[in-house]
Amino acid sequence: MTIKEIYEPIREHLEEFDIYFKQKLNSNVSLISLIISYLTKKKGKQVRPAVVFLSAAACGEINERTYNGAAMVEMLHIATLIHDDVVDEADKRRGMASINAAWNNKIAVLIGDFLLAKGMLSAIDNSEFNFLKATSNAVRRMSEGELLQIHNSRKHNIELDVYFKIISNKTGSLLATCCEIGAISTNEDLTIQSNFKEFGENLGIAFQIKDDILDYQGKSEILGKPIGNDIKEKKITLPLIYSLSKSDKSEKKKIISLIKDGNLKRKDLNFIKDFVIKSGGMDYSEKIAKEYSIKAISYIENIPDSIYKQSLINFANFVIERNI
Repeated sequence: MTIKEIYEPIREHLEEFDIYFKQKLNSNVSLISLIISYLTKKKGKQVRPAVVFLSAAACGEINERTYNGAAMVEMLHIATLIHDDVVDEADKRRGMASINAAWNNKIAVLIGDFLLAKGMLSAIDNSEFNFLKATSNAVRRMSEGELLQIHNSRKHNIELDVYFKIISNKTGSLLATCCEIGAISTNEDLTIQSNFKEFGENLGIAFQIKDDILDYQGKSEILGKPIGNDIKEKKITLPLIYSLSKSDKSEKKKIISLIKDGNLKRKDLNFIKDFVIKSGGMDYSEKIAKEYSIKAISYIENIPDSIYKQSLINFANFVIERNI
């Protein structure tokens, strides 16, 4: 199943949201308007607003609150990407120059702050304090996850529990917020809201594990980043963590030494990728991603059947089967 087929039940809402979102970002400052126009020129995969709309529709009727919630989450998402690019000194995003590369770091940080402020004000103006709490909690967790990853990258060796805490905070928290806000916008049942939050959390973890797998086997032109990029940035992810745990001391020392020294050549990247494959790191990671996908689905099994619920289930399956 393709992402387009998964989105089909809410396709019209996503098209309307595209216009709604651009209107939400209006500013009287010409530089901000120029950068916002640049940011929205190339449409992404719309994962976050799609998950908000599907969650909302699975729980009730999509309404103005749903659109506002989806806009908040998308502002948060774009702001964090811009700030991440500054932190990572990245010069590309979705095949285009990043904001920090096209302008500079100072402007990029301020645009990120502008988006975060717009999102918070949107919640306050509409008295959506549950939305504000959910998104603020996501910002806190994402920041903690990023800092935890930076701190542990210096160790060049990471424990499984730390890895899962990082990806739960960095990726799980945002998709959890999407699903929770979607449910809140159309349903007052606290148990349903909590279940959708858990669905999103586990979906996000599965999504990130698959991303980490694709860093070893995907195609750079599809992913939008070079293959082996995580290794180059000294990010130790699940496929490598598992493989290192199964290796002997000399093998482990050699791999960590290569990563620690940096300036990895193509032959070094190929050596590490071959090591991960032979050690079973890829197969293990695929298995764990599948487990989280199944766990995610279990949280929404008891809601009434609908095309929206089925799309969420299809999306949970797509997340671990994709090659993008």
